[in-house]
Amino acid sequence: MDYQNLLLDEQGGVLTVTVNRPQARNALSHATLTELRHLLSNLDGPRAVLLTGSEGPAFIAGADIREMAAMTPQEGEAFGALGQQVTRLLEELPVPVVACVDGYALGGGCEMALACDFVYATGKAVFGQPEVLLGLIPGFGGCVRLYRRVGVARAREMIYSGRRADAAEAHRIGLVNQVFDTREEMFAAARLVLADIAANSPTAVATCKATINAVDGLAVGAGLRVELDAFRHTFTTDDMREGTSAFLAKRTPVFHP
Repeated sequence: MDYQNLLLDEQGGVLTVTVNRPQARNALSHATLTELRHLLSNLDGPRAVLLTGSEGPAFIAGADIREMAAMTPQEGEAFGALGQQVTRLLEELPVPVVACVDGYALGGGCEMALACDFVYATGKAVFGQPEVLLGLIPGFGGCVRLYRRVGVARAREMIYSGRRADAAEAHRIGLVNQVFDTREEMFAAARLVLADIAANSPTAVATCKATINAVDGLAVGAGLRVELDAFRHTFTTDDMREGTSAFLAKRTPVFHP
């Protein structure tokens, strides 16, 4: 697919995906979401993904309001389903995904960040789910994921009020992992941690991600059963044999993608 709204750059096994609609503050149009769905559905090879927006005032300012304003209920449902497909694909990729947020991450932009494994931000980052100000609700997963990241009471407050959280507050409430002074420092830190992750067993990392996703919302007993099944599965893998053998031999393990 010839991507018109995405820029791709792969270095050292880390694929950087940049939403590139600077004229619209990187808003998520139908075309942009379709491109993201195609990319994420066909991803093969990278050990990690870094999601960001082109440099400017916004990471992703939100969904494209100009498009939504003219939608029928049926079209709105289809648009929401497309956004949910993209966020599910981000969430379920078998490799780690980090959002690097510089500027506004509102509405659909916040939902994209929430679908990533973790979030790094600059001091200019601003997060929020302001859909109620438009007579809408979050439709790409904000009602489902925000409370899991920041707690039910804070999520209710942010969603009901449309109130925004700056980078410092987002870090304090657990929406953001780290805050950096500059865009360059943020990217350097993200690539460093993703390189550290990429050096580990890709099978084990993928299994950890799938297990954490699977146990979310389960009671402790049910979650432990899911974890135990996944733990047992790792004993069937080549990576487990390589990792334990390397440890006992006091050498660096060699894991293959």
